[in-house]
Amino acid sequence: MPFGTTEKCKACEKTVYFAEMVSADGVPFHKTCFRCSQCNGLLTNSNYSHLDGALYCKPHFEQTLKERGFTNKPNAGKFPMLAPSKLSHLFSGTQDKCSVCQKTAYPLEKLTVEGLSYHKSCFRCSHGGCFLTPSSYAALDGIVYCKPHFAQLFKEKGSYTNLNKTSSMKKIAAEALAAIPPPEAEPEAVGESKPEEESEVVEKDPTE
Repeated sequence: MPFGTTEKCKACEKTVYFAEMVSADGVPFHKTCFRCSQCNGLLTNSNYSHLDGALYCKPHFEQTLKERGFTNKPNAGKFPMLAPSKLSHLFSGTQDKCSVCQKTAYPLEKLTVEGLSYHKSCFRCSHGGCFLTPSSYAALDGIVYCKPHFAQLFKEKGSYTNLNKTSSMKKIAAEALAAIPPPEAEPEAVGESKPEEESEVVEKDPTE
């Protein structure tokens, strides 16, 4: 099988085969090497957080943000951002769908983030809608944010649960609004007659 012959685990530098691989932002890991950069605890695709190339379990990610006020980049560069995995290029571009618009995402216009594919034009903050790049986003449970809004929401809500609820509610509201057809413009009235001015009545003197 060609899978795994060109992929090396970022943690141990040994060959990682498709069946035992976890990919974080295009960086391949063995499932047993996919660990929190703080406590070394095992991570999965559903319980890890990521910021500037560093992997965290949720408790240590939250602790790091609180300690540093989200001003410094925790462990930046420990797992440097790489180009999308070579493995992704073995598949036809027609099989990769953008997570946002569900249309085909070809390699030249595609970003792979948190195991999901995006068109570059669809890769936006889930809170404010601003455009994102691989170096300007923070992600939690597959939801992407720009760093300013992520910090703002984290400070306002104070926990992952509330932050996720806020994002989910905004997403549901946005989908509901998108489903409502725009109101039709009312046609302008043509040839509307202006109200007639009341005619002045002049009373005649009966003696005339």
